[in-house]
Amino acid sequence: MIFNYDVVVVGAGHAGCEAAAAAANLGVKTCLITMDMNKIAQMSCNPAIGGIAKGQIVREVDALGGQTGIVTDRCSLQFRMLNLSKGPAVWSPRSQCDRNKFIWTWREILENTPNLQLWQDQVRALIVENQEVRGVKTYYGAEFRAQCVIITAGTFLNGLMHIGKVKIPGGRCAEAASLELTESITKHGIQAGRMKTGTPVRIDKRSVDFSLMEKQDGDHDFHKFSYLPTKRMAVSERNNLPCWICYTNTAVHDVLRSGLADSPLYNGQIQSIGPRYCPSIETKLHTFPDKEEHMLFLEPEGETTNEMYLNGFSSSLPLDIQLNALRQIPAFRNLEIYRPGYAIEYDFFDPTQLTHSLESKVVKNLFFAGQVNGTTGYEEAAGQGVIAGINAAINCHPNLNEGKAFTLQRNEAYIGVLIDDLVTKGVDEPYRMFTSRAEYRILLRQDDADTRLTERSYQLGLATQERYDLMMSKKEKRDALINFIANFSLKPSLINPTLEKLGTTLLRQGCKLEELLGRPQININNIAPHIEPFRKELDRLLADEPRREEIVEAAEIQIKYKGYIYREQQMADKMIRLENIKILGKFDYPNMTQISIEARQKLQAIQPVTLAQASRIPGVSPSDINIMLVLLGR
Repeated sequence: MIFNYDVVVVGAGHAGCEAAAAAANLGVKTCLITMDMNKIAQMSCNPAIGGIAKGQIVREVDALGGQTGIVTDRCSLQFRMLNLSKGPAVWSPRSQCDRNKFIWTWREILENTPNLQLWQDQVRALIVENQEVRGVKTYYGAEFRAQCVIITAGTFLNGLMHIGKVKIPGGRCAEAASLELTESITKHGIQAGRMKTGTPVRIDKRSVDFSLMEKQDGDHDFHKFSYLPTKRMAVSERNNLPCWICYTNTAVHDVLRSGLADSPLYNGQIQSIGPRYCPSIETKLHTFPDKEEHMLFLEPEGETTNEMYLNGFSSSLPLDIQLNALRQIPAFRNLEIYRPGYAIEYDFFDPTQLTHSLESKVVKNLFFAGQVNGTTGYEEAAGQGVIAGINAAINCHPNLNEGKAFTLQRNEAYIGVLIDDLVTKGVDEPYRMFTSRAEYRILLRQDDADTRLTERSYQLGLATQERYDLMMSKKEKRDALINFIANFSLKPSLINPTLEKLGTTLLRQGCKLEELLGRPQININNIAPHIEPFRKELDRLLADEPRREEIVEAAEIQIKYKGYIYREQQMADKMIRLENIKILGKFDYPNMTQISIEARQKLQAIQPVTLAQASRIPGVSPSDINIMLVLLGR
């Protein structure tokens, strides 16, 4: 049987869900095909969203009109803002979620999205004609014809799980692998590779002695993920479910070392490369041989389940080794588990074969998003999914965005950094986002993702009127507050008694309130009660505003970091000049003897669109860029 759609999305993980929702909400007829409708947006590893830089990506997805932030708030068991002791450039939201509620909340959203149909089946082959995708074929014998196809198969492509010497084909625990799709894609000239990731043991909390662990509570403030007026899950309003901290010890390490001979990572059973920044416990022993303990986090999987996740103990060691080692930790002396940790190998596709819209350079209208591009993490997948979904919709309906690809620059979003890194530099290990990867991170804060991105998405047609109006209202009130603070003058005689109480230097002469707020000891909340005109202005602007704290925080960050923001914007503006210099098709790289051989080879392989993108390719030096500028001038 043949079905006809505009866009077909293969795989309902975090990338697939966001891609399907974005395409459908842009008005194109979309079908999301998944092997199991009861595992939509399954959190294969840690049931948490966000973290360092990852939280910023989720806020950007939300600002664009995506769904991950909304789902997270509705399923949050514990929320924390990480890095609050540092500058706001690296503040990162993170939420522990109810795994099962997360699945069903996503499914509810998808099933009620206009223009979107779900289909439970497994895709076995692409339909390609004249190097242009035409649809997919499934194991049920169905054909789904479409103008665009988005591949978001996660770890399922030829997935192989490892527990010691035991090898089990699968894309996830108790779920079948996809065994033919990779070959159907590579036969059209797309290059594939192999990667590895892993997940820890799952623990029965009834067997844990929590009195021997350190309790870690969440935050109880206004922060959340979505800019829309969604609420966190009810459990968070009553009492955050805590996480717990414990440590390995030398006895644990001795047991683990006794099993290394049977570790797939060290006996040659696994050849592919795993994530550098989320190493297995056996890798930690190898990398840090002198370290006598490693921190572990025991985290809830749901509000009502006894199942808990042991963060920091990812492993593919034999089952008995994993269990015996953990029982050497005092809190786990009587430990019972639901299942062991395991490693999984899977296929991915070299992302340098993609454009910045995530469309294949080899097969027209074929898009890739998520772990199939060599990334790791739900958040990185979701960010790619939104962009792939938007651009597939544009390819189907050229009236969208005037037919131009929707892309984000490195100074606009972490999603822009992520995609540019993938398509420009490629990957030799699973890619994970960090704030350090962004050269403009003071511009890419979690607090202002809406003011950066919502208007662009609204003009495209994805962000709703409600979302746009909320952003504009917030921006207007924030700017009005900043303007008042910048122009309000203070006299020493009136404010010095308060400054003395706050432990900061007294004024010798009058100054603007803006200057005073630049001090680390002073913030809007602790100074406003002592300045009557300021307190009245706050009440006038924000008296009935449910986002009062959010707006105050946004204004204060702009004030305190004004100089840094300005300087970084100047740097970004300089790079934008190079972004505007188009070079695609203008150079015969193999015959450019003026630049290095390595640069010629890299430029020929990647075919950068702009001079700025060329400058970020490993192996292309600043002198190579200067030579290209001179040649362009000629």
